[in-house]
Amino acid sequence: METKRFEQLQETVYHKQLNNGLNIYVLPKEGFNKTFATFTTKYGAIDNQFKPFNQEEWLKVPDGIAHFLEHKMFEQPDGVDVFQTFGTQGAMANAFTSFTATAYLFSSTSNVEKNLETLVDFVQEPAFTDENVEKEKGIIGQEIRMYDDNPDWRLYFGLIENMYQNHPVKIDIAGTVESIAKITKEHLYECYRTFYHPSNMVLFVVGPVDPEAIITLIEKNQAGKGFTHKQAIERQYPEEPVSVAHKERSLPMPVKTPKCLVGYKEKTVHRQGDEMLRHELSVQLLLELLFGKGTENYKTLIDEGLIDDSFSFEYTEEYEFAFSAFGGNTEDPDRLAARLQAMVEEAKSQPIDEQTVERARKKRIGSFLKALNSPEFIATQFTRYQFNQMDLFSILSTLETLTLTELQTVLNEHFDHDCFTQFKVVAK
Repeated sequence: METKRFEQLQETVYHKQLNNGLNIYVLPKEGFNKTFATFTTKYGAIDNQFKPFNQEEWLKVPDGIAHFLEHKMFEQPDGVDVFQTFGTQGAMANAFTSFTATAYLFSSTSNVEKNLETLVDFVQEPAFTDENVEKEKGIIGQEIRMYDDNPDWRLYFGLIENMYQNHPVKIDIAGTVESIAKITKEHLYECYRTFYHPSNMVLFVVGPVDPEAIITLIEKNQAGKGFTHKQAIERQYPEEPVSVAHKERSLPMPVKTPKCLVGYKEKTVHRQGDEMLRHELSVQLLLELLFGKGTENYKTLIDEGLIDDSFSFEYTEEYEFAFSAFGGNTEDPDRLAARLQAMVEEAKSQPIDEQTVERARKKRIGSFLKALNSPEFIATQFTRYQFNQMDLFSILSTLETLTLTELQTVLNEHFDHDCFTQFKVVAK
């Protein structure tokens, strides 16, 4: 068992990689009542073209299959309701699929070891049949139609569709009613065998737990399952141009107040490790400098009646793609988009103010330290950082060392006028 100590935060992470490749991380937290665990595979919505395990031919699977597979994992061979099992053991369970990962999780204040075994066992016991696959298509079809009626969801994916010409990140995580209709039991087993091997997964546990006891428990659990160390997974993504697919689009929907989201598509991708961490934190800090609630820009937008408290900003970066997005409800989408872009261009035309950076830096550090009080935040974020060869607990030291020169460079490179796009949801 290895340990990694983060002195600045007084945290110690315990890690062991098992013989079958599974990485286990445990973060003991004295004084916490709740334990939170995630069992995550590095397999998400964008992974729709790959070489199946022990095969040489590329396979293209229907869009939405990672999310579909997440749903089907809760159907056990013996018909047992996994949610009910967790419930009787005093735990709350859930799962989610992102662009790049699928996570299964639980939280509990008791029976932690029993719940951990339940978590690992049900994810490693698939039970797909032609009948239950067909039944699930109707359920997920309803979910897709529900999101199709959600203006905020359509706004967000509309912006991503504006940015990307070929990359599957532009496709809704759940797929479409048409794409999931093509999913078969054989597709699910092919994806499961390829991506759900322990060597492609991380188990993370945070709470008032004994790291050695947790790791020993999982070692014994895995020893009897016959997994062997597996070959690397080969994934394939289409070539993506730097330019955006659409500069501007709008979608009429039955909304009382229109919505506008603008963003910048990142030109340079395939970062990992410290390079990705510094770049990601730089863009996030710049967005705080540009549009945080204490800024002149935010005050101006409020005073001009262009935004309300729904206004937000975010930056998303993964190995294959990255983009910023900001906006919200507005009575004048076109004017808001123009103002936001003008504010960015104005910021690029002048030096970054050191005092303003320090205020924004302190705010980001404070938000991060506050988030560390949440086991849910730690558990869901830790694995994502590991998959990208980063450490969640290096955020603080990295934020403290970002330089003005670094921020100025990222400001000019990421917020490129040619990579700007806007998407609007307008009243029908």
